[in-house]
Amino acid sequence: MAQVKLFGYADKISVKPGELIQFYVNADGTDAADAQLVRLIHGDNHPDGPGFVEQEVPSAIDGVWRVEKQYTQVGSFLEVPDSDRRLALAGSLTLFAFIHPLWPQVGHRQFLLGRWDNDKNVGFGLGIKPNGLLEFWVGRGDEVDYVEAEVPLRANMWYFVAASLDAATGRATLYQEGVVNRYNSVLGKVTPLDLRSHVAESFRFRQKHLDDTPFLMAGSRDWHDRRGHFVSQLYCGKIDRPGLFDRVLSRAELDAIRGGGVPPSDGMVAYWDTTHGYTDQGIGDIVTDVGPYQLHAMGYNRPVRAQTGWNWSGRNDCFRLAPEEYGGVEFHADALIDCKWKPTRALRLAEDLRSGAYAIRLRGGDGTGLGEEYIPFFVRPKQPTGRIAFLIPTASYLAYANEHLSFDAPIVQGMSGMTPILADIDIEMYKNPEFGHGCYDSWADGQGVCYSSYHRPVINMRPKYRISSMDITWQYPADLSVIAWLEHMQYDYDVLTDEDLDREGVAALAPYPCVLSGTHPEYYSERMMDATEDYIEGGGRYIYLGANGYYCNVAFRDDEPWVLECRKLGDGWKAWEARPGEHYMATTGQKGGPWKCLGRPPQKIMGVGFVSEGFGTSAPFERMPDSYEPSLAWITEGIEGELIGGFGLSYGGAAGIELDKYDLSLGTPPNTKVIASSGGHTDNYLTHGQLQLHQTPGTSGSWDHRVGADITYFPSPNGGAVLSCSSIAFGQALPANGFDNNVSRLLANVINAFIKPSPLPDSSERGSAREDVLAT
Repeated sequence: MAQVKLFGYADKISVKPGELIQFYVNADGTDAADAQLVRLIHGDNHPDGPGFVEQEVPSAIDGVWRVEKQYTQVGSFLEVPDSDRRLALAGSLTLFAFIHPLWPQVGHRQFLLGRWDNDKNVGFGLGIKPNGLLEFWVGRGDEVDYVEAEVPLRANMWYFVAASLDAATGRATLYQEGVVNRYNSVLGKVTPLDLRSHVAESFRFRQKHLDDTPFLMAGSRDWHDRRGHFVSQLYCGKIDRPGLFDRVLSRAELDAIRGGGVPPSDGMVAYWDTTHGYTDQGIGDIVTDVGPYQLHAMGYNRPVRAQTGWNWSGRNDCFRLAPEEYGGVEFHADALIDCKWKPTRALRLAEDLRSGAYAIRLRGGDGTGLGEEYIPFFVRPKQPTGRIAFLIPTASYLAYANEHLSFDAPIVQGMSGMTPILADIDIEMYKNPEFGHGCYDSWADGQGVCYSSYHRPVINMRPKYRISSMDITWQYPADLSVIAWLEHMQYDYDVLTDEDLDREGVAALAPYPCVLSGTHPEYYSERMMDATEDYIEGGGRYIYLGANGYYCNVAFRDDEPWVLECRKLGDGWKAWEARPGEHYMATTGQKGGPWKCLGRPPQKIMGVGFVSEGFGTSAPFERMPDSYEPSLAWITEGIEGELIGGFGLSYGGAAGIELDKYDLSLGTPPNTKVIASSGGHTDNYLTHGQLQLHQTPGTSGSWDHRVGADITYFPSPNGGAVLSCSSIAFGQALPANGFDNNVSRLLANVINAFIKPSPLPDSSERGSAREDVLAT
């Protein structure tokens, strides 16, 4: 009997009652699955908590679903719509492009550009052989003629390549020249390089064409009996300013193009100017044909734009400054933005559906293991009704989506201090490319993944999932501990997502007296940062429940909010490093990297910022002198003793995993009070590189006084205030002992004060506090 496996995703991550949401399901080993709408309450099976908790909610699509095997087109490429078949040249032709291969000797053919049917062997194409040799070929169905270069292509080097065919004589030529300068390639001018190859062959016949074969770049048309047409021979690397002519270009004409000249107009069929259309606000997926027929190329699976081109001079580090030097469009054979599966079922949510975290639960076979799937989404209210908004950090969920750290990052075991614990779902995710990557991974060709999407199964955005490298719940299932606490305390709350905040700005938060963050809101767009800051400045009361938050700049398009862009750079710890000149995001034109490096450290908004991370153990907080001030007694009311949070579902303490700290030099408001701090962390906790110019011995938990977390509080203008809990483990301490604990007590004290329309208990101190700030 075949093993039953179910995986799915939804077209929306945030939806309101009365709206339609679409579900997409892939099934192996079964053609039926039992479906049930559920409301998710708690997602951690840790024995110290309430266990996994869900509530079944009747819906119109409960019951048996018909499911089927679905297929995913993996890999990025460009396709050129050509209804008049102008690109189906049957006579003489010349193809050319600047290329920067990342993996030329991968072991399979990589297609660069042309009109080729890989199943029928019909058309023409320019590509790279499995051994790294440039090749040009034509096919008529029964036979293929080809000419190949004599010198293999090198990885991470820029070339100008061209191929031509004279229909009258059958002479086919291949042109390969390096275009290396001081900046654009991995090897410099001092290295003795053999990059040139010029060869010719006499072809016996001319190319034929099928009517429906598309002109593609970075992949070729193929066929499979079950999945139909798809794209194979996917290319890893950059292509810059490709073109097609209906005549043979002379050696002198090709030399002129190689030198940066504009291609001649005589015989031009298409010339895709990959630098065209750049704006201060970014660049889209359409590559413009500036030739006579305007045959623009459409990107699939988000080819990476804003990348340096063949002529990058090193002087300008941003595509906005010198767009003519940023023509490199980068392709990856395992890129994935949208599975584009066939819809399985759709649900129009009930008008009275309560706000919360929901999922479609699917069960096939015996409903265990990979035969059980949850497709999550969040329901926000039609109109705000709660006194509290719990802001789900979906941007961070995307950044970590389907991360492969336990498999591909050698540093993980040393960093976490433990051996990864792999479950069946981890292995299934890793071996199936149709699940794609997150922004902590690298593509197979070695370049860092800068795009992530939820239009695919996101395996670690599921209840009950434990991150294999750390053996704790992380992100989504950890945030369900906060929802479980809100439910247990019977608070009137709504949920919002980062997507809502990015699209609507401060208007999304404004109706709520109190906003709670998730446990790890690390990735924030500028619109999200602005909205959060404006909410607090305008009198909002904010509780930052996590750590390492508001740390890294990311971006979303208005028309594709399901795709996040993230470029890793700067002085922080990172999974990969963006190459020189490629630090600015194609989505918005902004520089990526840590917000601290952009002049907006999180201390300026939340009072605290990232200082350390560690795994395996967590610690309690110890009350600080500020907590005993009479004006702040309401925060710790009912808490006995000095320690807070010597328990929890993440390594047994409320201060752990990642930690934030008060720092006046980075913008902590001077009127901030430190309620409690942690210390005595193990040497698995290291001081973050942003805090020091040099790494030296003695910067770990048992040596460095900076390694710890600070629970802080400060009043903000117009009656607002901020409480920062400064630890990822804090939220997972809430469910301990049946939610009856001093972490729960502290949070309830603050929320109860924050949601009241009256001034906060410490409001009498605000005048002197403001004066202190001004004096400082």
